[in-house]
Amino acid sequence: MIPAIAGTAALLALATGCTTTTGTAQSTSTADGAPVEVTVWHYWDGANADAFDALVQKYNDSQDAVRVTTSNVPNADFLTKLKTSASSNSLPDIAIGDLVWVPQMAQIGEVADLAPLVDSAVIDDVNPALREYGSIEGKQVSLPVSANNLAYMYNRDVFTQAGLDPDDPPTTWEELAKQGAVIAEKTGLPGYDLLTEAGDNGEGLTWNFQVSLWQAGGEFLTKDNSAAAFNTAEGLKAVEFWKSLIDSGVSRYAGWGEFEKGAGGAAQEGSWMVGIWAPDPPFAFDVAPLPIPEGGVQATNLGGEQAVVFNNSADKAKGAAAFLEWFLQDEQVMNWSTTTGMLPVTQSMASSDDYLSWIKENEPRLMPYVEQMEYARTRPNTPLYPKISYAFAKEMEKAFAGEATPQEALDNAERAVNDVIANG
Repeated sequence: MIPAIAGTAALLALATGCTTTTGTAQSTSTADGAPVEVTVWHYWDGANADAFDALVQKYNDSQDAVRVTTSNVPNADFLTKLKTSASSNSLPDIAIGDLVWVPQMAQIGEVADLAPLVDSAVIDDVNPALREYGSIEGKQVSLPVSANNLAYMYNRDVFTQAGLDPDDPPTTWEELAKQGAVIAEKTGLPGYDLLTEAGDNGEGLTWNFQVSLWQAGGEFLTKDNSAAAFNTAEGLKAVEFWKSLIDSGVSRYAGWGEFEKGAGGAAQEGSWMVGIWAPDPPFAFDVAPLPIPEGGVQATNLGGEQAVVFNNSADKAKGAAAFLEWFLQDEQVMNWSTTTGMLPVTQSMASSDDYLSWIKENEPRLMPYVEQMEYARTRPNTPLYPKISYAFAKEMEKAFAGEATPQEALDNAERAVNDVIANG
């Protein structure tokens, strides 16, 4: 358990008007001793919004130094509204948005470096991949508040209909292809859904394909995000694996969504689907770690939300950091994770007996996702990523549609991505 010493001391300093150093942050009250007003924008709705508001209310009731208020901004409008607010000097104190928005949010307004404002023990406890994603040019510009990743989800009834053991899912690409072929032959249903279309933004294809690329030992961009890195033997292996699934009938080009309708054997699905389908799933499903190629490495792709603090004032930044520090302590992480089904963003909670016991008793299908956090990876941290993702997906779609060979698609995608980066 992480003690709440730093957060409590910082709040005491805010409330009393004195300055207190806790090893990290220094906090002071407003000049007139009134609570620091902290505004939060997020895009959650429904049960997730209710769960977040309940935690905010709990925080507000626990102390008198900071008063947090929340506003829901629709996902599709979030970045646009942030940009508009920046031009009128009315940015929220905290913006909680999609992980891949962090580089863009960091350019919209002046963001606080959270490293000196949040107890280092709290920051160090954050999942390393999520923590590192929020580090830009040596500053901790964001911290995660929720996480998800991708795993192998399958229809137990379809497995049984195909004569397969639903308690023995595939562990390798080769087994996935073999079992998928049996499902296709015995049931007439696709054995494995692939997201092969670029769509409006390309990210569905890119995010899913990156998993296979990493598993094969490849990289998406160079370490400094200055060029494409996927046009390699490892990248070709991943593309050819996807294409082989389509050519063999295991997967259908443009067939994504069949599994979710109960008309498919399996798919690479996100942990959020467990929450969406609980407690009354449309069919008997189960989850297993993602299969990997022979000689490959374990990998999955991380998603979720991260919080950025805008430097609207010193007091507001400190108050916002105090709230985030409180939110990332064990009690709140446990509450948030078990209420929403989102994965814990801290290592201590993800491995705690309390959380693992809750998983075992309430939703064991989340366990593979929790276990995969150890080797989960994040997408490139660059404000150009949305354009890069779309450029990549548009070219790779042609390979899966049979309009280009895998190598031609990789060559064209490399040129397209490098053009995006060059034009900045």
